[in-house]
Parts: sequence; C-alpha cells; structure tokens
Amino acid sequence: MVSRRDLRSVCGTLLLSAAVLVGLAGQATAQYPDKPVRLVVPFTAGGSPDTTARRVAQRLTQELKQQFVVENRPGAAGNIGAESVARSAPDGYTLMMIANSHVINPALYSKVAYDVVKDFTPICLIVRGGSMMVVPAGSPARTVKEFVDLAKANPGKLNFGSGGAGSPAHLAAEAFRQATGIDYVHVPYKGAPEIVRALLSDQVQVGFPTFETALGQVQQTTLRALATTGSKRSRLLPETPTLLEALPNGFSLEGWLGVVAPAGTPPEVGKAIVAAMTNALKDPTFREQLESGGSEIDFRPGSEFGAILPGELVKWRKLVEGVGAKVE
Repeated sequence: MVSRRDLRSVCGTLLLSAAVLVGLAGQATAQYPDKPVRLVVPFTAGGSPDTTARRVAQRLTQELKQQFVVENRPGAAGNIGAESVARSAPDGYTLMMIANSHVINPALYSKVAYDVVKDFTPICLIVRGGSMMVVPAGSPARTVKEFVDLAKANPGKLNFGSGGAGSPAHLAAEAFRQATGIDYVHVPYKGAPEIVRALLSDQVQVGFPTFETALGQVQQTTLRALATTGSKRSRLLPETPTLLEALPNGFSLEGWLGVVAPAGTPPEVGKAIVAAMTNALKDPTFREQLESGGSEIDFRPGSEFGAILPGELVKWRKLVEGVGAKVE
C-alpha cells in the first residue's frame, strides 16, 4: 500500500518534471529561431516574389541573428512550392512567400492540393502593387489606344507573354482582351522574368509583367510602358496612365506578397517575425528597397492578413470566371 507521504512525494516529482518540461518548451520557443529558417519562394528566381523574399530574408537574418535561406520551388503558378510547404512541419523553420497567385489558383485549377485559409498560418502581409502593360521599344504602339488599334487590324497575329497559365500576368492580359475585344495569342513562360526576355527578342508583342521585372528595361527605354494596372498612377512612372484612365472599360488589378507558415505553427513564431519586421520597417533604407520595384508597403500582422484572404479568394474567383480562364 502506498502511503500518503509517498503519494505526495510522487505527485510533487511529477509536477516538478512537468514544470521543467514546460519551462524548457517556453525557453525553446523564446529562443526562436535557434537554427536556419527556410523561406520558400514558389516562383522562379528574379521575379518580384523572389526579389522581395531575398530582401526580407536578409533583414530577418540581421534582426533575429539566425540565417534565413531563400529556396526557389517554382511550378504550376506557385502550386508546387505551396503544396510542399503545406505538408512541412509546423515548427517555424519552413516559411513561404505567398502571392495573390495562391488565391487565384483555386479558381483556375481543377485540383489544388492545399487550402489557402486552412493549410497555412498567416504571418504578415508585406507589400502590394500593380503591374505594367509593356511593349517592345520598336513597337508602333505608343499608347494603349494605338495598341488596341494595331491588334484589331491584325486579329490573332499578336502574341502576349505571361508567367504561366493562370498567373496574374495572364489574367491581366485576359481582362484586357475582355475590356477591348481584341484577339491575341497567349504564350506562357515559366516566370515573369521570361516575359521581359520574350519582349526584348520580339517573341511576344505585349506583356503585363511586374514592376520589379520590367522597370529597369522601361527606364533604359528598351521596353515601353503603355499603362499600369494599379488603382492610381505609380510614383515611379508618374507620366504613365493607369488602365482605368486609358480604357473606356478600364480595370485595375493589384497583386500582393506576404509570409505564411504551415498551419499549426506556434503563435510565438509569428510574433517574433512580426516584431523583427516592424523594427526593420523603421529603417528608411529597407523601406526604399521593398518599394524600389514599384510596390507599396502594406504591412499587416498575421491576424489582419488572415482576415483579408477569404475576400481575396472571392474577388479573384469572380475575375477568373469572368474571363473564362481555366487550367486543367
């Protein structure tokens, strides 16, 4: 028979052990990160998501005193990388640079092996911004109207490039087709940087790349920006009209970038990253780096970021269905 004294001793030992374990767990969380963190970019190198991710990773490395390593896992408009991250351990050591492509894909693809809302923990929204309607420097079109006239005079003979079927550049081009009634041919590439290369070699006659990928060429006049897709003119191209201004049936499309982790990631991980980013954004140089590609900082912590995702899914689904886009 166990005496009352022995029972008290056993209970005391168990409570002490539990307290030690809780303390160790708390200590481990408080030390996050205590090893390198992988930041997956589910797109090709050189595009806006990749460039932004590398700037963020460099700054998080500086702020949190641990290496943040960017890993590109492109394919299927961001689906391949997103699926791998959704299946990763929710320990805070695998993060992903999420883009608005990931709220577009469920409407485009018949099968998507992740749920943007259920399979990820939102960490923070970072930037948002529009794209450009760009033509080669030698194009006879110097305005949106002139391009529309050119396309209508040559139905089915002009090509537009995109970063892949269902990408934001593809949807922007399809929305432009719908708004103007022109007929041109879709040429999909693996990523946004290839749109620029295709424009420079005149393989395609128009594209809707991000500012990050095309601004340098526009500034060097090797490409010509006819319009931007934002709700207002870009501070980097103040003389370039928006499509809302340039078309009778104009429209605006703005993308965004943020950071997520696998669902179930401890809240302390998000708190650590948000605190680090909040401090980093006090630095004008870092802010300038993030906005140098034409985006604008729209920093929101996880709870606020998560709150906008369901609405984004609805908005982009309406657009996809409106232009009739579908990827099997």
